Amino acid sequence: MATQAEIRTLLECHVVGCDGEQLGRVGQVYLNDRTGRAEWVTVCGGFLGMRQTFVPLAGSSRTGDEITIAFDSAKVRAAPHVAVDGLLTAREEILLHRHYGMGHTVPAPRTGDHDRLDLDI
Repeated sequence: MATQAEIRTLLECHVVGCDGEQLGRVGQVYLNDRTGRAEWVTVCGGFLGMRQTFVPLAGSSRTGDEITIAFDSAKVRAAPHVAVDGLLTAREEILLHRHYGMGHTVPAPRTGDHDRLDLDI
């Protein structure tokens, strides 16, 4: 399970595509309901960093305050728009898994609890 300290360190990171392109900074961290581990982050990019795009942490590596994800910038820019208003729905999670080629895993039923942590730093 991710601790608040671990999540805070993720929130301080910049995200880089596997093609070396800077994508933006981490906006939010989404946790897996069952494991409590960080599974997705949103990347703040676009005009004034107003757009947030979901990217999976699977296959990523971290060096200092930089996370290099397993996807290039074009793949991230083409990601489906998913609102960052709380819990990822099963449909949204399936869309994201398909987009990133992570298989067609059907997520487990939700408990109703949020799987996202917003921390005031």
